[in-house]
Amino acid sequence: MSRPDTRWVNGASRKRILVTGGAGFLGSHLCEQLLSEGHEVLCVDSYITGRRSNIAHLMEHPHFDTLRHDVINPLYAEVDEIYNLACSASPMHYRADPVQTTKTCVLGSINVLGLAKRLKAKVLQASTSEVYGDPVVHPQTEDYWGNVNPIGPRSCYDEGKRCAETLFFDYHRRHNVEIKLIRIFNTYGPRMHPNDGRVVSNFIVQALTGQPITIFGDGNQTRSFCYVDDLIRGMIRLMNTPADVTGPINVGNPNEFTMNQLASLVLEMTGSQSQIIRMPLPEDDPVQRRPDITLAGRTLDWAPTIELAEGLQRTIDYFDGLLSAPHEMLAYQDTSKTTFNAGAHHG
Repeated sequence: MSRPDTRWVNGASRKRILVTGGAGFLGSHLCEQLLSEGHEVLCVDSYITGRRSNIAHLMEHPHFDTLRHDVINPLYAEVDEIYNLACSASPMHYRADPVQTTKTCVLGSINVLGLAKRLKAKVLQASTSEVYGDPVVHPQTEDYWGNVNPIGPRSCYDEGKRCAETLFFDYHRRHNVEIKLIRIFNTYGPRMHPNDGRVVSNFIVQALTGQPITIFGDGNQTRSFCYVDDLIRGMIRLMNTPADVTGPINVGNPNEFTMNQLASLVLEMTGSQSQIIRMPLPEDDPVQRRPDITLAGRTLDWAPTIELAEGLQRTIDYFDGLLSAPHEMLAYQDTSKTTFNAGAHHG
Protein backbone atom coordinates (compact mmCIF):
# COMPACT_ATOMS: atom_id res chain seq x y z
CA MET A 1 0.00 0.00 0.00
CA SER A 2 1.17 3.54 -0.71
CA ARG A 3 1.69 5.98 2.08
CA PRO A 4 -1.17 8.49 2.44
CA ASP A 5 -0.65 12.02 1.16
CA THR A 6 -0.07 14.50 3.94
CA ARG A 7 -1.55 17.97 3.93
CA TRP A 8 1.10 19.81 5.87
CA VAL A 9 -0.42 22.13 8.46
CA ASN A 10 1.23 24.68 10.67
CA GLY A 11 2.33 23.85 14.18
CA ALA A 12 -0.66 25.52 15.79
CA SER A 13 -3.11 23.29 13.90
CA ARG A 14 -1.19 20.04 14.10
CA LYS A 15 -2.19 17.84 17.02
CA ARG A 16 -0.30 15.08 18.77
CA ILE A 17 -2.75 12.19 18.84
CA LEU A 18 -2.50 8.85 20.64
CA VAL A 19 -4.37 5.87 19.18
CA THR A 20 -4.48 2.79 21.41
CA GLY A 21 -5.11 -0.37 19.40
CA GLY A 22 -3.63 1.52 16.45
CA ALA A 23 -2.40 -1.59 14.65
CA GLY A 24 -5.85 -3.16 14.62
CA PHE A 25 -8.40 -3.08 11.82
CA LEU A 26 -10.08 0.20 12.73
CA GLY A 27 -7.04 1.66 14.48
CA SER A 28 -4.84 1.43 11.40
CA HIS A 29 -7.43 3.20 9.26
CA LEU A 30 -7.78 5.89 11.92
CA CYS A 31 -4.00 6.41 12.12
CA GLU A 32 -3.84 6.71 8.35
CA GLN A 33 -6.61 9.30 8.20
CA LEU A 34 -5.19 11.39 11.03
CA LEU A 35 -1.80 11.45 9.31
CA SER A 36 -3.46 12.51 6.06
CA GLU A 37 -4.92 15.48 7.95
CA GLY A 38 -1.42 16.56 8.99
CA HIS A 39 -1.33 15.40 12.61
CA GLU A 40 1.34 13.56 14.57
CA VAL A 41 0.22 10.06 15.55
CA LEU A 42 1.48 7.71 18.26
CA CYS A 43 0.19 4.19 17.64
CA VAL A 44 0.14 2.04 20.78
CA ASP A 45 -0.64 -1.66 20.47
CA SER A 46 0.13 -4.88 22.34
CA TYR A 47 -0.04 -6.85 19.05
CA ILE A 48 -2.16 -9.50 20.74
CA THR A 49 -4.61 -9.15 17.84
CA GLY A 50 -3.25 -6.08 16.05
CA ARG A 51 -0.91 -6.69 13.11
CA ARG A 52 2.24 -4.87 12.07
CA SER A 53 1.26 -5.40 8.45
CA ASN A 54 -1.72 -3.07 9.00
CA ILE A 55 0.61 -0.14 9.68
CA ALA A 56 3.66 -1.17 7.61
CA HIS A 57 2.91 1.48 4.99
CA LEU A 58 2.98 4.19 7.69
CA MET A 59 6.24 3.25 9.39
CA GLU A 60 8.47 5.68 7.48
CA HIS A 61 6.08 8.59 7.79
CA PRO A 62 7.86 11.45 9.61
CA HIS A 63 4.87 12.08 11.92
CA PHE A 64 4.15 8.46 12.85
CA ASP A 65 5.53 6.66 15.91
CA THR A 66 4.71 3.27 17.40
CA LEU A 67 4.96 1.82 20.89
CA ARG A 68 4.43 -1.79 21.86
CA HIS A 69 2.47 -1.59 25.09
CA ASP A 70 -0.49 -3.25 26.80
CA VAL A 71 -2.93 -0.65 28.14
CA ILE A 72 -3.69 -2.75 31.22
CA ASN A 73 -0.42 -1.18 32.41
CA PRO A 74 -0.04 2.59 32.97
CA LEU A 75 0.94 4.58 29.89
CA TYR A 76 2.95 7.80 29.78
CA ALA A 77 2.96 10.09 26.76
CA GLU A 78 2.54 13.77 25.89
CA VAL A 79 -0.43 14.17 23.54
CA ASP A 80 -3.36 16.47 22.83
CA GLU A 81 -6.02 13.85 22.05
CA ILE A 82 -6.53 10.15 22.74
CA TYR A 83 -8.57 7.61 20.81
CA ASN A 84 -9.01 4.47 22.93
CA LEU A 85 -9.56 1.55 20.54
CA ALA A 86 -7.61 -1.07 22.48
CA CYS A 87 -9.51 -4.37 22.78
CA SER A 88 -10.20 -7.26 20.47
CA ALA A 89 -13.65 -7.05 18.91
CA SER A 90 -13.72 -10.57 17.49
CA PRO A 91 -15.75 -13.11 19.52
CA MET A 92 -13.17 -15.76 18.65
CA HIS A 93 -10.36 -13.62 20.03
CA TYR A 94 -12.00 -12.04 23.06
CA ARG A 95 -13.43 -15.38 24.20
CA ALA A 96 -10.01 -17.03 23.91
CA ASP A 97 -8.83 -15.01 26.93
CA PRO A 98 -11.89 -13.48 28.61
CA VAL A 99 -10.00 -12.25 31.67
CA GLN A 100 -7.55 -10.34 29.48
CA THR A 101 -10.51 -8.90 27.57
CA THR A 102 -12.12 -7.58 30.75
CA LYS A 103 -8.79 -6.19 31.95
CA THR A 104 -8.30 -4.39 28.64
CA CYS A 105 -11.75 -2.81 28.85
CA VAL A 106 -11.61 -1.85 32.53
CA LEU A 107 -7.96 -1.37 33.52
CA GLY A 108 -7.19 -0.04 30.05
CA SER A 109 -9.89 2.60 30.42
CA ILE A 110 -8.65 3.58 33.87
CA ASN A 111 -5.11 4.04 32.56
CA VAL A 112 -6.20 5.96 29.48
CA LEU A 113 -8.51 8.19 31.51
CA GLY A 114 -5.77 8.81 34.06
CA LEU A 115 -3.49 9.96 31.26
CA ALA A 116 -6.20 12.20 29.81
CA LYS A 117 -6.83 13.70 33.26
CA ARG A 118 -3.14 14.51 33.76
CA LEU A 119 -2.76 16.00 30.29
CA LYS A 120 -6.19 17.68 30.17
CA ALA A 121 -6.58 15.93 26.83
CA LYS A 122 -9.76 14.99 25.02
CA VAL A 123 -10.34 11.24 24.99
CA LEU A 124 -12.66 9.17 22.81
CA GLN A 125 -13.83 5.72 23.82
CA ALA A 126 -14.60 3.25 21.07
CA SER A 127 -17.60 1.50 22.60
CA THR A 128 -19.80 -0.95 20.79
CA SER A 129 -23.32 -1.97 19.90
CA GLU A 130 -22.65 -5.02 22.09
CA VAL A 131 -23.60 -2.86 25.09
CA TYR A 132 -27.20 -3.34 23.89
CA GLY A 133 -26.84 -7.14 24.11
CA ASP A 134 -29.67 -9.07 22.46
CA PRO A 135 -31.94 -6.04 22.15
CA VAL A 136 -35.68 -6.01 22.72
CA VAL A 137 -35.84 -2.48 21.25
CA HIS A 138 -35.34 -2.20 17.49
CA PRO A 139 -33.63 -0.20 16.10
CA GLN A 140 -31.41 0.66 19.04
CA THR A 141 -31.33 4.24 20.30
CA GLU A 142 -28.71 5.66 22.65
CA ASP A 143 -31.16 5.86 25.57
CA TYR A 144 -31.83 2.10 25.48
CA TRP A 145 -30.11 0.38 28.43
CA GLY A 146 -29.74 -2.99 26.75
CA ASN A 147 -30.45 -6.65 27.41
CA VAL A 148 -27.10 -8.19 28.34
CA ASN A 149 -26.30 -11.53 29.95
CA PRO A 150 -23.75 -10.68 32.69
CA ILE A 151 -22.41 -14.25 33.05
CA GLY A 152 -22.42 -15.63 29.50
CA PRO A 153 -19.49 -16.44 27.19
CA ARG A 154 -19.69 -13.00 25.55
CA SER A 155 -19.96 -11.12 28.84
CA CYS A 156 -16.24 -10.36 29.13
CA TYR A 157 -16.62 -8.04 26.13
CA ASP A 158 -20.22 -6.85 26.57
CA GLU A 159 -19.93 -6.05 30.26
CA GLY A 160 -16.33 -4.89 29.90
CA LYS A 161 -17.44 -2.25 27.43
CA ARG A 162 -20.41 -1.27 29.59
CA CYS A 163 -18.07 -0.80 32.57
CA ALA A 164 -15.73 1.26 30.38
CA GLU A 165 -18.62 3.58 29.52
CA THR A 166 -19.34 3.97 33.25
CA LEU A 167 -15.71 4.87 33.94
CA PHE A 168 -15.65 7.45 31.17
CA PHE A 169 -18.69 9.25 32.50
CA ASP A 170 -17.48 9.05 36.10
CA TYR A 171 -14.14 10.63 35.14
CA HIS A 172 -16.08 13.26 33.23
CA ARG A 173 -18.33 14.09 36.19
CA ARG A 174 -15.72 13.74 38.92
CA HIS A 175 -12.56 15.03 37.21
CA ASN A 176 -13.90 17.16 34.33
CA VAL A 177 -12.18 14.96 31.72
CA GLU A 178 -13.43 15.88 28.25
CA ILE A 179 -14.85 12.62 26.88
CA LYS A 180 -16.41 11.42 23.64
CA LEU A 181 -18.19 8.08 23.51
CA ILE A 182 -19.01 6.37 20.22
CA ARG A 183 -21.01 3.14 19.96
CA ILE A 184 -19.75 1.33 16.89
CA PHE A 185 -22.04 -1.01 15.00
CA ASN A 186 -20.82 -3.76 12.69
CA THR A 187 -17.99 -2.38 10.57
CA TYR A 188 -16.07 -4.13 7.80
CA GLY A 189 -13.45 -3.45 5.15
CA PRO A 190 -9.81 -4.04 4.19
CA ARG A 191 -7.43 -5.11 6.98
CA MET A 192 -9.94 -7.26 8.78
CA HIS A 193 -8.12 -10.32 10.09
CA PRO A 194 -8.80 -13.40 7.91
CA ASN A 195 -8.99 -15.64 10.99
CA ASP A 196 -11.13 -13.50 13.26
CA GLY A 197 -14.34 -15.53 12.95
CA ARG A 198 -16.52 -12.55 11.97
CA VAL A 199 -19.17 -12.94 9.37
CA VAL A 200 -18.02 -10.60 6.58
CA SER A 201 -14.39 -11.72 6.58
CA ASN A 202 -15.32 -15.39 6.99
CA PHE A 203 -17.93 -15.44 4.24
CA ILE A 204 -15.47 -13.77 1.85
CA VAL A 205 -12.50 -15.97 2.76
CA GLN A 206 -14.63 -19.12 2.64
CA ALA A 207 -15.98 -18.14 -0.77
CA LEU A 208 -12.53 -17.28 -2.17
CA THR A 209 -10.99 -20.53 -0.90
CA GLY A 210 -13.90 -22.77 -1.91
CA GLN A 211 -14.86 -23.73 1.64
CA PRO A 212 -18.50 -24.07 2.68
CA ILE A 213 -20.19 -20.84 3.76
CA THR A 214 -21.11 -21.27 7.42
CA ILE A 215 -24.40 -19.78 8.61
CA PHE A 216 -25.46 -20.15 12.21
CA GLY A 217 -29.12 -20.65 13.00
CA ASP A 218 -31.72 -20.21 10.25
CA GLY A 219 -29.85 -17.28 8.71
CA ASN A 220 -32.65 -14.80 9.34
CA GLN A 221 -30.66 -12.95 11.98
CA THR A 222 -30.02 -9.40 10.84
CA ARG A 223 -27.03 -7.09 11.01
CA SER A 224 -26.27 -3.64 9.62
CA PHE A 225 -22.88 -3.33 7.96
CA CYS A 226 -20.93 -0.04 7.91
CA TYR A 227 -17.89 0.39 5.68
CA VAL A 228 -14.73 1.38 7.55
CA ASP A 229 -14.22 4.74 5.79
CA ASP A 230 -17.67 5.90 6.89
CA LEU A 231 -17.02 4.81 10.47
CA ILE A 232 -13.66 6.61 10.70
CA ARG A 233 -15.23 9.79 9.34
CA GLY A 234 -17.89 9.67 12.07
CA MET A 235 -15.33 8.95 14.76
CA ILE A 236 -13.19 11.97 13.87
CA ARG A 237 -16.26 14.21 13.62
CA LEU A 238 -17.27 13.20 17.14
CA MET A 239 -13.79 13.97 18.49
CA ASN A 240 -13.99 17.42 16.93
CA THR A 241 -17.32 18.37 18.54
CA PRO A 242 -17.57 20.98 21.32
CA ALA A 243 -16.80 19.94 24.89
CA ASP A 244 -20.46 19.65 25.87
CA VAL A 245 -20.98 16.85 23.33
CA THR A 246 -20.06 13.65 25.17
CA GLY A 247 -22.19 11.01 23.52
CA PRO A 248 -22.88 8.17 23.53
CA ILE A 249 -23.60 8.38 19.81
CA ASN A 250 -24.41 5.41 17.59
CA VAL A 251 -22.39 5.20 14.38
CA GLY A 252 -23.27 2.50 11.88
CA ASN A 253 -25.23 1.80 8.73
CA PRO A 254 -28.98 1.40 9.36
CA ASN A 255 -29.54 -0.73 6.25
CA GLU A 256 -30.39 -4.19 7.59
CA PHE A 257 -29.47 -7.53 5.98
CA THR A 258 -30.04 -11.13 6.99
CA MET A 259 -27.16 -13.58 7.09
CA ASN A 260 -28.78 -15.40 4.18
CA GLN A 261 -28.80 -12.22 2.10
CA LEU A 262 -25.17 -11.48 2.93
CA ALA A 263 -24.09 -15.01 2.00
CA SER A 264 -25.93 -14.85 -1.32
CA LEU A 265 -24.36 -11.49 -2.16
CA VAL A 266 -20.84 -12.70 -1.34
CA LEU A 267 -21.32 -15.84 -3.45
CA GLU A 268 -22.59 -13.76 -6.36
CA MET A 269 -19.81 -11.18 -6.18
CA THR A 270 -16.99 -13.73 -5.85
CA GLY A 271 -18.43 -16.17 -8.38
CA SER A 272 -17.80 -18.91 -5.82
CA GLN A 273 -19.35 -22.37 -5.99
CA SER A 274 -19.14 -22.80 -2.21
CA GLN A 275 -22.07 -24.55 -0.60
CA ILE A 276 -23.95 -23.15 2.41
CA ILE A 277 -23.95 -25.22 5.60
CA ARG A 278 -25.83 -24.44 8.80
CA MET A 279 -24.80 -24.83 12.42
CA PRO A 280 -26.48 -24.13 15.79
CA LEU A 281 -26.75 -20.49 16.85
CA PRO A 282 -24.07 -19.52 19.41
CA GLU A 283 -25.17 -18.61 22.92
CA ASP A 284 -26.29 -14.98 23.37
CA ASP A 285 -25.92 -14.22 19.65
CA PRO A 286 -28.28 -11.26 19.00
CA VAL A 287 -31.19 -11.87 16.64
CA GLN A 288 -31.38 -8.26 15.42
CA ARG A 289 -28.93 -5.40 15.40
CA ARG A 290 -29.55 -2.05 13.70
CA PRO A 291 -28.58 1.44 14.84
CA ASP A 292 -30.81 4.44 15.10
CA ILE A 293 -28.44 7.14 13.79
CA THR A 294 -30.74 10.13 14.26
CA LEU A 295 -28.42 11.60 16.88
CA ALA A 296 -25.34 11.16 14.67
CA GLY A 297 -27.11 12.94 11.84
CA ARG A 298 -28.23 15.82 14.04
CA THR A 299 -25.03 16.21 16.09
CA LEU A 300 -22.30 15.21 13.64
CA ASP A 301 -24.01 15.84 10.31
CA TRP A 302 -23.01 12.25 9.60
CA ALA A 303 -24.55 9.45 7.58
CA PRO A 304 -22.97 6.47 5.79
CA THR A 305 -22.30 6.94 2.08
CA ILE A 306 -20.91 3.56 0.96
CA GLU A 307 -23.48 0.87 0.24
CA LEU A 308 -22.88 -2.79 1.05
CA ALA A 309 -22.14 -3.95 -2.50
CA GLU A 310 -19.47 -1.28 -3.02
CA GLY A 311 -17.85 -1.91 0.33
CA LEU A 312 -17.93 -5.68 -0.14
CA GLN A 313 -16.19 -5.38 -3.50
CA ARG A 314 -13.35 -3.41 -1.93
CA THR A 315 -13.11 -5.96 0.87
CA ILE A 316 -13.21 -8.91 -1.54
CA ASP A 317 -10.39 -7.35 -3.58
CA TYR A 318 -8.34 -6.94 -0.40
CA PHE A 319 -8.76 -10.55 0.70
CA ASP A 320 -8.18 -11.83 -2.82
CA GLY A 321 -4.79 -10.13 -2.80
CA LEU A 322 -4.04 -11.19 0.77
CA LEU A 323 -4.80 -14.85 0.18
CA SER A 324 -2.69 -14.95 -2.94
CA ALA A 325 0.40 -14.36 -0.79
CA PRO A 326 1.95 -17.73 0.22
CA HIS A 327 2.68 -16.65 3.82
CA GLU A 328 -0.93 -15.64 4.30
CA MET A 329 -2.23 -18.94 2.97
CA LEU A 330 0.03 -20.79 5.38
CA ALA A 331 -1.32 -18.71 8.27
CA TYR A 332 -4.94 -19.10 7.27
CA GLN A 333 -7.05 -21.51 9.30
CA ASP A 334 -10.31 -23.24 8.43
CA THR A 335 -12.96 -21.10 10.11
CA SER A 336 -16.01 -22.99 8.87
CA LYS A 337 -16.86 -23.97 12.45
CA THR A 338 -16.00 -20.70 14.12
CA THR A 339 -17.89 -18.03 12.23
CA PHE A 340 -19.95 -15.63 14.32
CA ASN A 341 -22.85 -13.60 13.00
CA ALA A 342 -20.99 -10.42 13.79
CA GLY A 343 -19.05 -7.70 12.07
CA ALA A 344 -16.02 -5.87 13.37
CA HIS A 345 -16.65 -3.33 16.07
CA HIS A 346 -13.14 -1.95 16.69
CA GLY A 347 -9.61 -2.90 17.38
